[in-house]
Amino acid sequence: MEEKKKIEKEKKEAPIRDLTTCEATAQMLEKARRDGVETQFDRALNMKACPIGADSACCKHCAMGPCRLNANDPYGKVGVCGANIDTIQSRNFARMVAAGTACHNDHGMAMLNIFRDVVNGEIKDYAIKDVAKLESVATSIGIAIEGRTTKEIALDLYDALEKTYTQVEGEIPFAKRVPAKTLELWRKHNIVPRGAMREIMEMMSRTHMGVDQDYNNIMKQISRTALVDGWGGSMVATEIGDIMFGTPSPVTIEVNMGVLKEDQVNIIVHGHEPNLFESMLMSVKEPTLVKAAKEAGAKGINLVGMCCSGLEVLSRHGVPHAGNFSSTEPILVTGAVDAMAVDIQCIQQGLVKVAECYGTPLFTTNPRCKIEGATHLELHEHNPQECTDGIVIKAITRFKNRKFPVQIPKNVNFGVHGFSHEYINYMLGGSFRGSYTPLNDNIINGRIRGVAGVVGCTNPRVKQDWVHVELVKELIKNDILVVQTGCSQIALAKAGLTTPEAAHLAGPGLKEVCETVGMPPVLGLGACVDNSRVLIACAEMVKTGGLGDSIADLPVAGCAPEYMSEKAIAIGQYFVASGVYTVFGVTFPITKGTKFEKLLFEGLETQGFGKWGFAVDPHDIARLMIAHIDKKRKALGLDKGRERVLMDMQDRRAIDAA
Repeated sequence: MEEKKKIEKEKKEAPIRDLTTCEATAQMLEKARRDGVETQFDRALNMKACPIGADSACCKHCAMGPCRLNANDPYGKVGVCGANIDTIQSRNFARMVAAGTACHNDHGMAMLNIFRDVVNGEIKDYAIKDVAKLESVATSIGIAIEGRTTKEIALDLYDALEKTYTQVEGEIPFAKRVPAKTLELWRKHNIVPRGAMREIMEMMSRTHMGVDQDYNNIMKQISRTALVDGWGGSMVATEIGDIMFGTPSPVTIEVNMGVLKEDQVNIIVHGHEPNLFESMLMSVKEPTLVKAAKEAGAKGINLVGMCCSGLEVLSRHGVPHAGNFSSTEPILVTGAVDAMAVDIQCIQQGLVKVAECYGTPLFTTNPRCKIEGATHLELHEHNPQECTDGIVIKAITRFKNRKFPVQIPKNVNFGVHGFSHEYINYMLGGSFRGSYTPLNDNIINGRIRGVAGVVGCTNPRVKQDWVHVELVKELIKNDILVVQTGCSQIALAKAGLTTPEAAHLAGPGLKEVCETVGMPPVLGLGACVDNSRVLIACAEMVKTGGLGDSIADLPVAGCAPEYMSEKAIAIGQYFVASGVYTVFGVTFPITKGTKFEKLLFEGLETQGFGKWGFAVDPHDIARLMIAHIDKKRKALGLDKGRERVLMDMQDRRAIDAA
C-alpha cells in the first residue's frame, strides 16, 4: 500500500493548457483529474519514450537479441548477427510500412467484399448509390461501360480490383491512374506494386533475420509495399465507399463536444469502416427505437462521430463530429455518452477503463478488434441492424438510468467539409467544364503559390491540435492552398479554418481565389484512408498540364505534424515514392548521421522520387514546405513575375472552343 502511494505521488502532472489547445478537451481533462480518471495525456507524461527505440537503433527480430546500438555512435558496433545500423533501421522502417499498409489494405478488402455481396444481391441493407462514380472508376482502369448494365459493370470492377490484393505478378489496377512519367520511374526501379498480399508478405520475409541485409535493396521493397497502400488498398476503400454510400460534396458541419445533448440519448461511433456508421444511421431512425428513447425521457437519439469513421459520414451525410483521436477518452468524461461503438484502427484500450468510470457501455463490433473488458456485439453485413439496434437499445437503457452528473462543454464550431476530387473538379469548372485548369493557372500565375497536404493524427506527446493549426495558418498566409484528411481536419475545423470566411487569414492571392470560388482556404477531403483523393488530385494536376510531367515536378508538399501510427509512416512513404516532399513532426524513427537517413532525406529525391523531412516546431515545418514549393516553382520557371489573371466563365469557354 505504501509502495502504491509512493508511485501515485511520483506521477507527473502538467498544466492542462500545456496538453491541448482544444477548450472542450481541456475542460474534460480537468474534470478527469478531479474524478481520478487517467487518460492518454497522463500516460504519455508518465511513460518515457525509449530513446534507443525512438532512434530505431535497436533490433528485436530474433532471439539472439534484442540488440541495442548507440545512436550517438551508430557505426561503433553491430548486432549479434553482424547487422549494422542501416540494416537494422531499414528493417524497422520497413516493418512499420508493412503494418500500416496491411491495415489500410485489410480495410479496403473488407469494403470490396461488401461491395461484391451488394452487387450479387446477398446484402440488402447497402446499395450502389453513385452510379456515375461506379462508371468513372471503371472507365479509369479500362472497363467498358457503354450499353452495359450497372450490375455488369460492377461485377467487372470487383473482379479487377480484387487483383489489388491477390495478384502475384503484373501491376495493380490503379497503376493506370499514375502519370506516365511517374509510372515510368517506378518501372525503372522495379517498384510498381503487384498485389498487397504479395508485397506485404515479401516485406516481412525480407526483413526476417538473415534475409535482406542491404538497406538500398530493402528501400525498394519499402516503396513498393507503401505504393500498394496509397494506389491500392486505400484507393479501393475510398472509391468503393463513394460508390456504395455516396461521393461527398461540401456540407456545413457542427464539430466539437458541444454536439452532445444532455436531453437526448447520445451514441458515438468511432473507428474507420463506414458500414458500421451507415447501419447506425438506420437504427437511430427506426421508429420503434425512437419511441423507446422518448418513453425513457429523451427528446430523441443523437448520433455523432469521432475519428475517421466520423469523418466518413461527416462528409457524406452531415453527421456532427465530436472530436479527433486525442479526445476519444476525454469525451467519455462528460458523462453524457450513453454508448460508444468502435470497429477498427486507432481504438485505444484505455477507453475501457474511462467508459467504466462513467457507466458508458463500450461496444466492439468487428472480429478483428476486440478489447478485454468491452462488450463485443458483432456486426454482420448481411443483417447489420441486429448489431446496431442492440447498441441503440443499450444506450437508451443507460440514458434512462444515468448515474453520473452530466457536464457537456458548450463548445461548438462549424466547418465546411466534403471536398472530394469530383467536387473540386466541379467547383473549379462547373457541370460542363469541370477541370483543374483554374487551379493550375492560378499556380502558374502565382496567385496560389502551391498546394500542401496537412494530414494525420494527434499525438499526446505534443500539445493537441497546436502544430496543425499554427502550421496551416502559416501556409495559407503564404498563399498555399491546404488539403486535409484525418484527425487534422477536425483540429482545423475547431480553429475555424475550414469555412469560406477563413479566407481573410490567407495571403492576397489565395484569398482572392477563395472569395471568387466561395471556398475555404483549407479543403477537408475525408478520413485518413482518403489520402488517395490527394494522389488523384496530384495526378489530375499533372494531366491538366503546365506544372511538369510527373508528380515530382509539382509545387506541392505534404505533412503529418502530429502523427502517431504505423499507418502514417506507410502514408508518408507512398507520398514520397509518388514524388511528394513529406515532412513529419513529433519524432522520426531514424538514427541521424547514417546512410539510411541520407537515403530517406536526400537520396530518394536524386533518384527522381520525393523525399522525407522532419521538424517539430510548426513554423520550422512551414519553412521547409514553403522552401520546397518555391524550389519546384523555380524548376518550372514560375519564379518569374507573370500577369495574374483570374479566369472567368468567358475565358473558360474560349479555352473549350479552342
